[in-house]
Amino acid sequence: MNKLIFLFVLSCLSVHSFSQKNSELITDSIDLNSMVKPIPGANCLIDKDYLIWCGSVAKHKNGVYYMFYARWPRKFGYDSWVATPEIALAKSSNAQGPYKHVKVILPARGNQFWDGCATLNPMILPYKGKYYLFYIGLSAPDEIPNPLKNRNPIWWKFRNSQRIGVAVASNPEGEWKRFDKPVLDVSKDSTAADAMLVTNPAVTVDNKGKVVLVYKQVCKNGTYRGGRVSYGVAFAKSPLGPFQKQNKLLFQTPGSEKNWMVAEDPFITFQNNRFYALTRDVVGLFTGDAGAITLFTSKDALDWKPAPSPKVLSSKIFWENGQQTDDHLERPFLYFEKGVPKFLFGAMGINKREHACNVAIPLVSVNQLINRK
Repeated sequence: MNKLIFLFVLSCLSVHSFSQKNSELITDSIDLNSMVKPIPGANCLIDKDYLIWCGSVAKHKNGVYYMFYARWPRKFGYDSWVATPEIALAKSSNAQGPYKHVKVILPARGNQFWDGCATLNPMILPYKGKYYLFYIGLSAPDEIPNPLKNRNPIWWKFRNSQRIGVAVASNPEGEWKRFDKPVLDVSKDSTAADAMLVTNPAVTVDNKGKVVLVYKQVCKNGTYRGGRVSYGVAFAKSPLGPFQKQNKLLFQTPGSEKNWMVAEDPFITFQNNRFYALTRDVVGLFTGDAGAITLFTSKDALDWKPAPSPKVLSSKIFWENGQQTDDHLERPFLYFEKGVPKFLFGAMGINKREHACNVAIPLVSVNQLINRK
């Protein structure tokens, strides 16, 4: 076990955790991959009428666990994620679930708004007594043809409208304030790495109060699809911004420039004076396993390196009954209790993404892992 992983698990005290006491004994013989357990069937948020994606979880002061997630009508198909999703709220008395739908909190509100037709990719940030929900909004003037199939001009027009927003509330089940403008927009420079779209927000706060926003970006190349997909970072003094973009491409490694996209779906946290990120290893450059979840580390949120033991989760994962899942995990979100990582949430497709759900992958506690060795 390397020192970086040891420090990561040892500190594991992020803005997503609500307690600093009673952390379990950690030894440097442990790593996150060794903590992964099969998924109980009950640890699955699924709805027969909706495709479900993007689970982000926080525990409220009343002891209720809330999952912020995206959903869109199953009858429209997976590719309609660009035009029909809405961000909803579910709750449970246990971190792993089962979660029950409460209500839609960021519905469609008309194409006069930047996020008028769809909201997606929620990432919750509990901070100073409030909840800041980072998300992507989409809006395009065209009428939505459903089912909306991938790779046609209208599909790409909706996809390219992605921008990053933030909504704020004092209580997850209360009213959410939305804003008339994105909190992070594309660059005006047509040659910039984020000239076409910005999406997939991941956010944390360091020990000095600096808000760090990591995001996916696409440049222009004269086509509907756009150019290479990469990641950028922006800093702010408040979750509401303004955010200052940094001129730096993240999660790069030799060979990155040859691929359209190498990393996706970041989750970030700040621990013990270091930043950590989980991303999907799209083509296997970091772990040798395309689709695996990778751990990155950084001192400044600018220069990121894969941890010495980078693989957190294999591309092949299993249900508790021994059956392999139909899909790899996307949209990872690491949930902490009392400073200890307890569940790795994520989304996955079913039957070639004819359906989709959110799952909670349990992590063996440190003491349990020590005792079973």
